[in-house]
Amino acid sequence: MDLGLKDRVIAITGGGAGIGEAVTRACLDEGAIAVVVSRASDNVKRFLAEMQQKNLRCDFFEAQLADPEACRAAIDFIQQKHGRLDGLVNNAGANDGVGLASGDPARFLESLKQNLVHYYAMAHYGLEMLKTSRGSIVNISSKVALTGQGGTSAYAAVLTPLYERWLNTLPDPAAALQKITSRIPLGHRMTEGAEIAAMTVFLLSPTQSGHTTAQHLIVDGGYTHLDRTLT
Repeated sequence: MDLGLKDRVIAITGGGAGIGEAVTRACLDEGAIAVVVSRASDNVKRFLAEMQQKNLRCDFFEAQLADPEACRAAIDFIQQKHGRLDGLVNNAGANDGVGLASGDPARFLESLKQNLVHYYAMAHYGLEMLKTSRGSIVNISSKVALTGQGGTSAYAAVLTPLYERWLNTLPDPAAALQKITSRIPLGHRMTEGAEIAAMTVFLLSPTQSGHTTAQHLIVDGGYTHLDRTLT
C-alpha cells in the first residue's frame, strides 16, 4: 500500500529513541524526509550514525523542547532547509513522577513544559507550513492520558510512556511486568514500537487517512481497559 509519504517532510520530536525512533524508521521506509527534534542522548547519536551510514534522509535538530524558543528554532530550521512541513509527530516526554502530593507547583509547571507545552509550541510554529501542505499532526501519548495513574499529574496530559524506567522503580520489575502482560487480552504481551509506528504513518498518509481527524486511536492490545476493570 502506497501511503503517499514519499518526499514529504515529517518532523518527529524525540524521534531518535524508543517509540519515536520506530516512527522515524517507518517514515523513512515510506520514502519520507524525517527531521528528528530532540536532545542528543547517546541512543540518539547511535541512531543518527546508523541513518547517516545508510545514507537515509534523516535530519537532526538538537533542542531542549521544554523551551518554546527551541521549538521555534526547530521549525525555522525546517523552513530554511526544506521550505515545507507535511507532518508533525509530537512524541517526546518523560514521566517525572510529579503527583499532587509528591510534587509542588514549580515542579508541576516544569513537568507541563516537558510533556505538554512543546506539543502546542511545535504545532503553533509549524502551523502555516502545515496548512499550506494540508499536513497532519499526530500526538502520541501514554495510556494515562485517558485513564490517569498515581504520580502522573502532568505526565497524564500528553506523553510517550517510558515504561521500562517505571518498571525499574518497582521492587521486582520482572514479576510486575509478567503480572501486567498476563492480563493483556491480545497476545499477553506489551505493544511493540513498530506497531505504534505503523498506525502513525497511516495517520500521516494524505491518501489513506485524509479524512481522519480529532480521534483517539489506542494501540495497546487492550491494556488501557485494564484500568477500567472492577477486579
